[in-house]
Amino acid sequence: MSGVSVDRFQVIPAAYVVLRRGDEVLLQLRRGTGYMDGHWACAAAGHVEAGESVHAAAVREANEELGIGIDLANLVGLTGMHRTNGTGEAIDERVDWFFECRRWSGTPSLQEADKAADLRWFPLGALPDPVVPHERMVLSALAAGAVPAVTAYGFDDTPPARDASA
Repeated sequence: MSGVSVDRFQVIPAAYVVLRRGDEVLLQLRRGTGYMDGHWACAAAGHVEAGESVHAAAVREANEELGIGIDLANLVGLTGMHRTNGTGEAIDERVDWFFECRRWSGTPSLQEADKAADLRWFPLGALPDPVVPHERMVLSALAAGAVPAVTAYGFDDTPPARDASA
């Protein structure tokens, strides 16, 4: 196809760290970010930077946002999510990688108070309201013990969640 110009679809990758303590999950209350402020969200998450693996991004975000250290061996992949806000704009087309982590060094604490108003542990079965909707989808699936390897959010053809015991 030489000489043919092709506009390629682009997505923005992000890494999410779901810190677990038994049946609890650590969430932050967003503020001052311009995106879902006033919603609870995974305690550490952010964009993958150029030249960075999604694993390295998860470790970096946990350190930047919570002041903790995570060994790559302690990141367990939960799901990859293809997500859209349906605008067609590149900024609204995402691929999110969710990791669970049950071991880290240090004590999680807010490191970016300008971006988060609170940090708390919640039982997976009793999440606060509101939670960022696409994150709630993953956390609810985790609580039910049925997180699919690949998920989609915001698309008309997104398949319904399936019971893992079926």
